[in-house]
Amino acid sequence: MKIAQIYTGCLAQGAYYIESNGEVAIIDPLREVQDYIDRAAKDNAKIKYIFETHFHADFVSGHVTLAEKTGAKIVFGPTAKTNFDALIAEDNQVFTIGNITITALHTPGHTMESTCYLLKDENGKDHALFSGDTLFLGDVGRPDLAQKGNITEKDLAGFLYDSLRTKVMTLADDVIVYPAHGAGSACGKNLSKETVGTIGNQKETNYALRANMTKEEFIKEVTDGLLPPPAYFPLNVKLNKEGYENIDDVIKNSAKPLSAEEFELLANETDAVILDVRHQSEFSKGFIPQSIFIGLGGTFAPWVGALIKDIKQAILLVTPIGEEESTITRLSRVGFDNVIGYLDGSFETWKNSGKEIDVLNAISVAALEEKIAENPLVFDVRKPGEYLSEHALIAENTPLDYLNDYIAQFPEKKQFYVHCAGGYRSVIAASILKARGFHNVIDILGGFDAIKNSSIEKTAFVCPSTL
Repeated sequence: MKIAQIYTGCLAQGAYYIESNGEVAIIDPLREVQDYIDRAAKDNAKIKYIFETHFHADFVSGHVTLAEKTGAKIVFGPTAKTNFDALIAEDNQVFTIGNITITALHTPGHTMESTCYLLKDENGKDHALFSGDTLFLGDVGRPDLAQKGNITEKDLAGFLYDSLRTKVMTLADDVIVYPAHGAGSACGKNLSKETVGTIGNQKETNYALRANMTKEEFIKEVTDGLLPPPAYFPLNVKLNKEGYENIDDVIKNSAKPLSAEEFELLANETDAVILDVRHQSEFSKGFIPQSIFIGLGGTFAPWVGALIKDIKQAILLVTPIGEEESTITRLSRVGFDNVIGYLDGSFETWKNSGKEIDVLNAISVAALEEKIAENPLVFDVRKPGEYLSEHALIAENTPLDYLNDYIAQFPEKKQFYVHCAGGYRSVIAASILKARGFHNVIDILGGFDAIKNSSIEKTAFVCPSTL
């Protein structure tokens, strides 16, 4: 038996490759599926099943393409309805893969079709639980994404409580837990950076699995502090239910090199967003006016989904040389398939053409310290939990995720400053603000990491887990 976790940091997502005696099961695959096919070929094995823990909201799964390419059967849990051929498992239905079995455990709560998959080894012993978004390490799946009709988030939270206590917490402590996501995912509130755990460890450390926790306490704690989900979530659910274009065709249609003149013409004739994915330091030195920065070095795809929102939005790319296809692939992971071309030769092509460029002004924390007496306007674009944990007294919180909701707070003429934790998110925010006409925005270099070591007054630190 072989189990491989294939973790994608950009999405904070774990897919799984399971092989036994020449047969393979894939759980929650990414949209680009060739790696799974190559692994199976290397093992001289055949992909038999593609198990989906639920209809994912934060990424487009590879189940449809993988089934088309391999003939493997797509498996969803009870109540799932798809527009393509799939096996809708019954609760406790057993699937054989070589010398092992996988049992579907229906665990509604995060969504109604949510299902965990329990792997039993060659001896019939419970070995591992592929818990999807039902159980994370340190948290559980948010219960507000599948509200429909009369079913509320509190109803879903109640279903999740029952699922955890009747299907998950009854498993032996040594059963390994393989979740669908880790820290950085928007599918939960307090996910651990670890990506593999055990049932026993989660019983001891996960707030939602406290032994004497009542259903009412669970519902309150799980629903408390939930931020609105990113706008692209329901669009990805739709793709995962109904199907989507093959990623090979997406890349073929999107990877169109453009000269500076062609790029400018398309930008002027369409409503395309110019998306610059270079490193933030390179972007700040010079960029095409009206560009939006979201760098490949951070959690790129989720930020695209949260800030651009419409997966059908036309996009023109400025990428590092050689990263064009990779960028298109990463966009497609969250359903953004409408890239209409990229600037051939990257930003240097635009710069060398003599066309207009813009720059992002920045200030060091040391220089900002000298301006404190002037009472500068400072905006902290970190998440609310980060801000509440510790922040500069002079700073207001305008979280990047919901920047559009705070536009009215930014002054149109007076200089103001933005920062995040280290500098990635603040450049995203500044690029959006400049595109909106706020050319008086100044980035604080080093972000709060630098502010912490300065004389700028800060609130007392509060551990984020106690908030």
